[in-house]
Amino acid sequence: MRALSPPCVRCVARETITGLERVVLRLRQIAVVADELAPQVADFTRILGAEVCYRDPGVGKYGLENALWALGGTFLEALAPTRPDTTAGRYLDRRGGPTGYMLILDTDDIAAVRLRMTMLGMRIVEDLTVDLHGQQATALHLHPRDTGGCLLSIDRHGPNPALMGSYAWAGPDWQRACRPDRAITGVVLAADQPMDLIGRWGAILARPWEQRGDTWRIRLDHGQIDVVPVRDGRGEGLSAIRVAGLAAPAHACGIDLLPEDG
Repeated sequence: MRALSPPCVRCVARETITGLERVVLRLRQIAVVADELAPQVADFTRILGAEVCYRDPGVGKYGLENALWALGGTFLEALAPTRPDTTAGRYLDRRGGPTGYMLILDTDDIAAVRLRMTMLGMRIVEDLTVDLHGQQATALHLHPRDTGGCLLSIDRHGPNPALMGSYAWAGPDWQRACRPDRAITGVVLAADQPMDLIGRWGAILARPWEQRGDTWRIRLDHGQIDVVPVRDGRGEGLSAIRVAGLAAPAHACGIDLLPEDG
């Protein structure tokens, strides 16, 4: 990590920085990345029992193509590079194949989030505001070397902030293809130093964490973030998601899909 070692982040957050303790933070979207998109579309459509709700032409500026599935107001996105030398492609190479890539949280106060990230010294690699399909969205992408674990974005969506309301990244009518009996309720990050990673994320998000055995957990207003030791030899990264309504564990695009209590 850059200048922010985990103990330093915790100390600064506890003693001098407040502002997110009463801000809503919800798990809203998970992104995975692979060399080819079509196999991932087939796998996730089968596993989730849901159809693709949107393909976003806007990701083309990053040299990517995508597909999204809507699960009870949360979203799974599969990405694949369309040209050489993309950020996602380089991450694929480092991870040795298909992998979890990005976690998106949403908030009711993006200004408070931006201020906290600035005061913590977190690098914001993209600060984006758009108006798409009559929906407004602001996204703050944090530098993954500052967060650890995976790429993290914290967003604000409007005008309807309900889970089944506005979500610009999923198109104008994602609700038509939504599985209301499914929802992403958790993400699992694997780390060589799980206590360091949970401490950093707890400080970034101003949320306490708890430990149960070899799992460290941050509870959000919707969903949870778990950190576990690396078990697959691939190093630190997004290794699994928890899906309410999923009948049995599955594996696709380098991640495990676990039933909510799995």
